[in-house]
Amino acid sequence: MNDERTTMASRAPVQRLSIGGMTCAGCVKSVQRALAATPGVETASVNFATHVAQVAGHAERQALIDAVAGAGYQAEPIVDLREAERARAKQDAATYRQRLHGSAVALSLAVPLMLGMGVFHPHPVGAGRLYWLAVGLLTLYVLAFPGRHFFVGAWHNLQRRQANMDTLVALGTGTAWVYSMVVVLFAPWLPAAAQGLYFEASAMVVGLILLGNALELRARGRTSSALKRLLALQSRTARVLRDGIEQEVDIDAVREGDHLRVRPGERLPVDGLVVEGQSHIDESMLTGEPLPVPRQPGNEVSAGTVNGAGGLVYRATRVGSDTRLGRITEQVASAQNARPPIGELADKVSAVFVPAVMIVAVLAALAWFNLGPEPRVIHMLVAATTVLIIACPCALGLATPISTMIGVGKAAEQGVLVRSGAALQRASHLTTLVVDKTGTLTEGKPRVTDTDILAGDAATALGLALTLERGSEHPLAAALVNHAEAGGATPAAIRDFESVTGQGVRAYTVDGERLLLGSARLLEQAGVDLAPAASQAQALEAQARTLVYLARADAPIALFGVSDPLRSDALDAVARLQADGMKVVMLTGDNHHTAAAIARQTGITEFESGMAPEEKHAFIERLQQEGEVVGMVGDGINDAPALARADVGFAIGQGTDIAIESAGMTLMRGSLHGVASAIEISRATLANIKQNLVGAFGYNVLCIPIAAGALYPLTGTLLSPMIAGVAMSLSSITVVGNANRLRRWTPAKEKNA
Repeated sequence: MNDERTTMASRAPVQRLSIGGMTCAGCVKSVQRALAATPGVETASVNFATHVAQVAGHAERQALIDAVAGAGYQAEPIVDLREAERARAKQDAATYRQRLHGSAVALSLAVPLMLGMGVFHPHPVGAGRLYWLAVGLLTLYVLAFPGRHFFVGAWHNLQRRQANMDTLVALGTGTAWVYSMVVVLFAPWLPAAAQGLYFEASAMVVGLILLGNALELRARGRTSSALKRLLALQSRTARVLRDGIEQEVDIDAVREGDHLRVRPGERLPVDGLVVEGQSHIDESMLTGEPLPVPRQPGNEVSAGTVNGAGGLVYRATRVGSDTRLGRITEQVASAQNARPPIGELADKVSAVFVPAVMIVAVLAALAWFNLGPEPRVIHMLVAATTVLIIACPCALGLATPISTMIGVGKAAEQGVLVRSGAALQRASHLTTLVVDKTGTLTEGKPRVTDTDILAGDAATALGLALTLERGSEHPLAAALVNHAEAGGATPAAIRDFESVTGQGVRAYTVDGERLLLGSARLLEQAGVDLAPAASQAQALEAQARTLVYLARADAPIALFGVSDPLRSDALDAVARLQADGMKVVMLTGDNHHTAAAIARQTGITEFESGMAPEEKHAFIERLQQEGEVVGMVGDGINDAPALARADVGFAIGQGTDIAIESAGMTLMRGSLHGVASAIEISRATLANIKQNLVGAFGYNVLCIPIAAGALYPLTGTLLSPMIAGVAMSLSSITVVGNANRLRRWTPAKEKNA
């Protein structure tokens, strides 16, 4: 079932902060803990891949910044996503160059030292001491400048009684350097077995880790491509008509009510309503529908879409982040920063991981010093240093967020907007998919095909139908309104109007006669005898028509037959879902005959008709009690309870706002193919996360014992700290590389095309 707390938090104000200074999963936990403890914060999540914190609640921005600073990190507010993404790309590029330069400096010292070991280097006594003293000072330069941030971070963590990757690297490289300097200064007084030098190890480890950081940073930069593409759709300027003068202004200067001119081939800057001109608009970047749609005065247009051959003037109705594109971008950014529940496992491990590694390093050192063969001191130093360096939990911190970012981005490319990491994960476990009929299996654009006047005249019946339905957003209501207006109907006077969710509407004439318009169930519950319409109803049901009754003074006066064509891709989409292992069930408030006809045409074997919203909710609850993991697809207000109850709700993007708010995912297209794609990318993403976690956990479980000397009885040697540095860097690069495989994922529909 959708987490109620997540839903509540999603409606709270959301703030984003760019976090500086994080180096591993332990840092993420520290920042997240500091933010969560800030008064007014409902939820806080920190993404190690993007270094962005997302906070829901009513906390003061400065309080959040102070909380992060108190944890030893830096925070800057993110106000504009586009500017923030540009700044982050610029910062990442600068950090990438810095890491590469630092790596080159460190390796230029380490590589010659390593190649010349035992051949060209003198013994650290006599004149050889000066040589090694110079090498030690050069190594100190490497640690103090290219490797400076490791030691600064470790010092800050020590002050706050915390530990992270910086702590491990600083301890390992620093210990190796200090020991080597002691050997250089006091070699004549030390036994020959204890005169090992490890300057090249310190420099090599710093160089390799910096190189790994640079490669990892470069790979991570590709993961937010979907968000970058959405941000690229946002125009920087707009052509506004003010006081009859056309002027180009910055997009932030556009206000609701402004009239904007769009020339052929230009991208629309904000949402609005066409007031002049005709054209075709390419909306594929938002809806995925390939064909341009005609737009003329009175039609709505959206920011980010591209105008065709005609010129348009339109009035701005939504600007900035309130536009449809802005809301989509915001939702993708929020979902990419979310953490699936599986990520909590990595959080729990990383919270105790670094201290545990330090304990293991101490135990390994004690074991070698007390139980190991000579040279004990050398073996002790190598084992402890290697354990500290090889066990860095960077890969663990990247395992979940990198895959989540790419998975959410791939879903957005398929026209599916994911609201939370929990929804992304839960969709992979779905066993049953419950679908509404109208607007999901059918086009959602019904039209009245039959009208039977049972009492009175057609003009009166159509006038009442027009009056009762003209304020409703339901597709059946729109069909009745269009039919009545086409028949020249004149609105009637009514009072005490009331909508009955999922069944219809009721009201009273000015003379006090009760009016009912809706399903047979609505009229029967009100005590209306439907016998006068039985024969007509039976004939229409045989033709798979949806029946809408109109009653006045507790007697039926008209019966309307409505036909809603089946979507052209409904049959293929249902077959695809069933091939993916889904049991597809249709629930509809429509009559049994219409429901049976649609089910038969789409290949659905299980369906329920005449269902009220609370019955859909109960039906899903019953499925869950039977052990099914249930997804629900719907688009209307009457679907909201069922969408909220389902394990994952899929709302049709063209549906009502309340349905979209109740769902875990939103389909920008009306097709069920979007649901199949969402389930498939969910499964692919979760599998990728599991691979990353297994790899990260397996790496540490395997490497720490080896670093501590588990293979020494077989090989007679200990793992070098340099090899440990390579392994640590490769583990992070491997996780990022594996996650980037998701970028090549394509849905089954495209694979089979």
